[in-house]
Amino acid sequence: MSDALTGRIAIVTGAGRGLGRAIAHRLGAEGATVVVSDIDGAAAERTAAGIPDATHLSCDVRDEAQVEELVAHTVERHGGLHVMVPNAGVGNAMPLLEMDLAAWRAVTSVNLDGVFLSIRHAAPAIIASGGGTIVTVASVSATTGSPLIGHYAAAKAGVVNLTKTAATELRAHGVRVNAVLPGFVETELVTGARPDFEAALGLPAGGFDALIAQKQGRYGTPEDVAEAVLFFAGERSAFCTGSGLVLDGGLDASLI
Repeated sequence: MSDALTGRIAIVTGAGRGLGRAIAHRLGAEGATVVVSDIDGAAAERTAAGIPDATHLSCDVRDEAQVEELVAHTVERHGGLHVMVPNAGVGNAMPLLEMDLAAWRAVTSVNLDGVFLSIRHAAPAIIASGGGTIVTVASVSATTGSPLIGHYAAAKAGVVNLTKTAATELRAHGVRVNAVLPGFVETELVTGARPDFEAALGLPAGGFDALIAQKQGRYGTPEDVAEAVLFFAGERSAFCTGSGLVLDGGLDASLI
């Protein structure tokens, strides 16, 4: 454990599992006091149990009142807020022509609206605490698109541009805003979609794993993403705002 974030208060949404859990653990290992948030309160509690001094609170990021309460709870309990990581996200594999508006909104309401609400309510608290950082979790699909995840890719592209706008507007207030853009990371969200991608791309069973090995070398890990979030959360990135860091093993670097 180091002390890079000692004295800093951080919120991580969607931290009950996957990327969020790894991020919460990494920030805690660097000395941050972490508020672990997830729509699944029991999962948030399990994550918090493994982080010294962490607390937890259930929050549905689609609900503005709950996001506002999450921030207010953090400030009241811990005395401020310095780092916000609006990580909560959902996804599924579905062709656009089979997607109705409800399916579209089921993804975009979490992956884009939830990020907006997190920034909107966290930023004033961070400003009042003397400044800090917001680190959004986008995706390499924001820059390339992908079959079967049009709703997800569109939302993540929105996150990238929202990040840039927030960075510009909040810079004078001492708040830096940056994004991480992972490629395919081995989480439940990705592994659960393997059969759908294989069917859509005409791949045999196991063919999607082979494609990942070809395009990005290996699956990313939640810890890979957590390290990038840590970089943006701390002072090593003091001159970075409005940036997007792609973590994809070279997936976006080559057509073949």
